Amino acid sequence: MAAHPDEEYVKIERQSEENGKERLILGKALLEKIFGDEEVEVLETFKGKKLKGLRYKPLFTFLPVDKPAYYIVLQDYVTMDDGTGLVHTAPAFGGEDMNAALDFDLPVLMTVKDDGTFIQEVRPWSGKFVKDADPEIIQDLENRGLLLRAGTYVHTYPFCWRCDTPLLYYARGTWFIRTSRHKDRLIAHNQEVNWVPEHIKDGRFGNWLENNIDWSLGRERYWGTPLPVWECQSCHHQVCVGSVAELSDLSGEDQSELDLHRPHVDKVVLTCPECQGKMQRVLELIDVWFDSGAMPYAQWHYPFENQEIFEKQFPADYICEAVDQTRGWFYSLHAIASLHMDSLCFKNVICLGHVLAEDGLKMSKSRGTAVGPWEVFDNHGADAFRWYLYTASPPGNTRRFSQQLVEDVVKNFTLTLWNVYSFFVTYANLDGWEPEASAEVEFNSLDLWLRSSLHALVRDVTKAMDAYDVPGCTRPIEEFVNTLSKWYLRRSRRRFWKSESDSDKRSAYQTLYTALVTVTKMLSPAMPFLAEELYQNLVRSVDQFAPESVSLAEWPKYEESFIDEDLNRDMAVVTKLVSLGHSARQRANRKVRQPLAEAAFSLGSAVEGKAVTAFADLIQDELNVKTVRLLDASEEAVSHEVKPLPKQLGQKYGNKFPAIRKAILEMNVEEVAHALLAGQSIKVKADGQEYDIQPDEVEVKAQAKEGFAVAEDGAYVAALVTDLTPELVAEGLAREFVRHIQDLRKSAEMDVADRIELFVEAS
Repeated sequence: MAAHPDEEYVKIERQSEENGKERLILGKALLEKIFGDEEVEVLETFKGKKLKGLRYKPLFTFLPVDKPAYYIVLQDYVTMDDGTGLVHTAPAFGGEDMNAALDFDLPVLMTVKDDGTFIQEVRPWSGKFVKDADPEIIQDLENRGLLLRAGTYVHTYPFCWRCDTPLLYYARGTWFIRTSRHKDRLIAHNQEVNWVPEHIKDGRFGNWLENNIDWSLGRERYWGTPLPVWECQSCHHQVCVGSVAELSDLSGEDQSELDLHRPHVDKVVLTCPECQGKMQRVLELIDVWFDSGAMPYAQWHYPFENQEIFEKQFPADYICEAVDQTRGWFYSLHAIASLHMDSLCFKNVICLGHVLAEDGLKMSKSRGTAVGPWEVFDNHGADAFRWYLYTASPPGNTRRFSQQLVEDVVKNFTLTLWNVYSFFVTYANLDGWEPEASAEVEFNSLDLWLRSSLHALVRDVTKAMDAYDVPGCTRPIEEFVNTLSKWYLRRSRRRFWKSESDSDKRSAYQTLYTALVTVTKMLSPAMPFLAEELYQNLVRSVDQFAPESVSLAEWPKYEESFIDEDLNRDMAVVTKLVSLGHSARQRANRKVRQPLAEAAFSLGSAVEGKAVTAFADLIQDELNVKTVRLLDASEEAVSHEVKPLPKQLGQKYGNKFPAIRKAILEMNVEEVAHALLAGQSIKVKADGQEYDIQPDEVEVKAQAKEGFAVAEDGAYVAALVTDLTPELVAEGLAREFVRHIQDLRKSAEMDVADRIELFVEAS
């Protein structure tokens, strides 16, 4: 019997109807759970380690024992969740129990036969299936006054996946590989592997190796890979056969055509070299995980042939499987390579988290939460499915799945890229534009920025690919495509629309074409079908000598000289400011088609302020304002109010909150507001103490000053002058008029190249 050494136990006295006054020992934490309102007297409280070695009389004595068996041992696996805090130990029927038997030299009493029924010595229930005997055993204990409580516990239990029969844990002798002797080699080779996620190396997989136990190799099955050991029926001499050729020599027959699986191989009988008796193959098969771990050698029939090609491909560069394979395929490959080759088996491994149903539980056909992959492919395509899996979360994370999430990929990424591609193809065909490698183009600042961003993207995605960083080599592409569509193409449309084919138009075509072709090549590993479609039209249609498929094309290379980090940073500031400017417009209920007099900005640093000056025309055009400038200070357009939050600060500081609140309100409001909006904490002194107040503990409210519409994000403020002059109103009406004409063209399903005659009747 086992007790926990560090848990508290009690000795109690109670009045029993069956036995009168009795004394019991049990876990203190379970006292109320077992006895409820029953009155019991606690005679003594002590730690479980005091019970060590205490002997007891067993409930049953069907089998004799040849060594001390009935005493208490200390084990950390004992819990105080259910039962009495004292756990019956049955070494023949549990892994932890067997370990305890080995540690304390306890006898292993096998009272159950192979078929799950009790042996003859278990007299009352001999021949009965153990689970069927449960009620009778309970009744027997009750009849003898040995039953304290009987009840039903809901807990996890194994059942046969074929017929739902309860399974039994059962100790059986078998063959083992003594991997524990080579644990240091297993651990050392693991340190050479690049694990993604990295924590698996010294965590789940590393811990598995640190606690390595010998590999149970033997299995009892009718069919499978045989354990190649023949044993003499007379003297029990054993021979391990290492090849078909050796088996042929030992049997005196050509076995080259023999099916080496059981039961066929069992027909081969050898002659014992020691006593000339008959040698039969042992009954056991080899664990199928050993088969899987032998894959690198078996696929090349190594070492019997193909030594050169094997040595070129071993160890493997890359392997990918779910996290449960840390104790399955990853381990079998690693263990065999370490023991057989003294080498690692794979250099890089991506360890995947499990995909769950939308409700966060395991997918289940019976619950209707299983999603068939072909259904997803038919509805949204395999590319979108893949892209979702690559970008949704790091590969090691468990993730929820629904078809809606894949549909979002199509809406938010695939269609965005396709629309950019479609725009390019439409206007390139109208103008008859084709790429010319020797053509000289003069890029404007927007082109240079896109080129810089593109080459930075190639650099970053290539590094992520080399590091097996899946989100790092997919998410940046999606971000780039969104920027390409919503910023570069948005700001460059007029360059494609204009009728004259000047150098500005040619540079726009060249810039967009290069971006699309480069993105296509980087997309190929993750979205091969979409990438192939783009490649065939963008590249193969204009270059007959190009590789036949995007998958055969060279991976893009980046030019460090094209990457301008200052330009990238400035444009990031510009896009952030125009985003805030559009937010300010929405708050003022001013449509983008309505020109405004001015947009003014406040930024976090003077260096960032230069971007506003450098790209004033771009900002002006995007926000449809007449002038752009920097605010003298953010207070010019907006004022702030701060409100210490009672719930957060009150719970954190208790009765000190009033003093802290007063101190915050006495500080410079704008300084406090700017710090908190920038995500910084503030130092507050109250009653002689200093407190660190976090941004989520104080509410900051912004109030635009008269004549301004304001939006802010941390240190960034965009302020639009919203007063309208007659001239601005008239210009807004003109833009609205153009929009109506464009809507009429769309409703008439006119092509972009169609010319129209326009008739206007005005009041």
